[in-house]
Amino acid sequence: MEKTKEEIIKDMQEVIYQMKLDDITENPESEFELFPCSACAKDAPLAGSIQYSKYRLCNNCVLLYELALKLKKVKNIEEYMQKTEDLRLQTMCDFIKQDKLKENN
Repeated sequence: MEKTKEEIIKDMQEVIYQMKLDDITENPESEFELFPCSACAKDAPLAGSIQYSKYRLCNNCVLLYELALKLKKVKNIEEYMQKTEDLRLQTMCDFIKQDKLKENN
């Protein structure tokens, strides 16, 4: 019997979360080492991140990308990156707004 979409999502969430825990177990510092995620542009912990080609995705974006692949919403990382362009732009705009607010206070 084929899994439902909800079952696929739940299974994938567990696997991706376990990857993060494994990374923290292997290298506790990885929970605090930050990098800018290629997909969402947020600073995220290295723990649970994955390098896909030239892109490093945070744990949350790894989950979204792997689900998009599994559910056949994208064919590869390049297509996923195209689909997440608006998300990156929004993150950058939010950062600029926050920076301006800090300057004004």
